[in-house]
This record gives sequence, structure tokens and C-alpha cells, in this order.
Amino acid sequence: MMNVERRSLLKGMALGGLAGVALSSSSLSLANNVLGRPAHAQAPSLALVSAEVARSAFVQGLQASPLAPPLQVLPAGLELAVLLDLQQRLGSGQPQRLIGLLDDASAALIVDLARSAGARVQWLGQHSTSAGQSHHRLLSAQASHGCALQLGQQLHACGQGFSLHEQRLHSPAPTLQLASANRGVAGDQWAATLGYALAVLGSTDTGQAPLLASRRSALTGTYVSFSIEV
Repeated sequence: MMNVERRSLLKGMALGGLAGVALSSSSLSLANNVLGRPAHAQAPSLALVSAEVARSAFVQGLQASPLAPPLQVLPAGLELAVLLDLQQRLGSGQPQRLIGLLDDASAALIVDLARSAGARVQWLGQHSTSAGQSHHRLLSAQASHGCALQLGQQLHACGQGFSLHEQRLHSPAPTLQLASANRGVAGDQWAATLGYALAVLGSTDTGQAPLLASRRSALTGTYVSFSIEV
């Protein structure tokens, strides 16, 4: 069981901006230790989402593909009961995948739990959005190849302004950098596209996320996404 004092310390670090540090170049060696195992395409998935994300287009994207593995959506945060349940899942020895879009603090704790359990993070992203513009800093392994490009292409196609920076680990591929000006479109299409891409990771699905009928922006602020294989 994770020591409560250590959990409190990690929470404080996360609240101080740990997600941004984890995605900086100075921490790539740490990320290299946890990224890279191939995906189990048929492993059941658990989606961990914060309260505001649970009401957003991210969940709509997660549930859009009929070819994605079985998926359970679980609102999650820093509650001890949630963390203990997750720790038990990680230690069960059963193949499974965790997908998430959470606040910095919750995501930092869950990634730490996954690392402690010997799991592998296939994708780690930091996303910020405001005034119809979204910004994405991504670390990805081979298993999530194509997710970042899909995110950028669909955001450009729907007219939502964005900037995207992807670093692929264990790969000679150059850094991916994409950007597009906003063409008068607000909303969280980025969240729907991200949810879809992470849900179908490792499957045979080659489709795209649904284009949202509503342009209302549901998510503002900073979030961390991840895909973790146990």
C-alpha cells in the first residue's frame, strides 16, 4: 500500500506543476523508463476522468468506436478509496489498460502508482485550452504512433486553433510540431478526438472521432492525458 505521507508529498509536487516538469526535456530519461511496451489490443480499458471531463466530449470520443476494447468510465480524483482501488487493479496481474484525462495532481499520482506497479505508460500529454485555442505537449511510444498526428489533422480540419508538440521516445522520428490558427471555431473537439484516439489505440480501428454538433467549450484550463498498460 502506498505510504500516505508519500502520497501527500506527491500531491503537493503535482499541485506545484509536476505535469509540466514531467514533459520537459530534463525528464525524458525518466519517461524513457516507463514508456514503450506494445499495447494489448483486446485488454479491457478503464477510463479515469475528473468530474468536469466526465461531462465533456472526451467521453463522447471514448465511446464512439464499436471496435474499441471494452471500456469502463470512472470519475476519479485524489480520493483515497479511488487510489486504493486503482492500486489493487494494478497489482491484480490481469492485462488491462488505463486511459485518463485528469487534473495535474491526480494524473501525477496515478502515473506514479503505475510506475511502482511495473506498468508502462504508452502516452502522456499535457493539454491547456482557453478562448477557442488548445495547446498540446505530448510524449508517445511506438504503441501510440499516429495519435498525435490524428489529433492535429482533425483539429485543423474542423477549424479549431491549436499548437501541438510531440516527442516520440525510442524512435529516430523527428519531433512533430503542428499549429493552426482558429477559424472562428470554439469548443472541445480536441477532447473528443483525443478520447477516440486513445480508446482505439492498439485496435484495428482506422476511423475518426465524431465531429461535434455543439461548439460550446466545456473544458478550460490544464489537463493531463495518459494511456497505461498493465
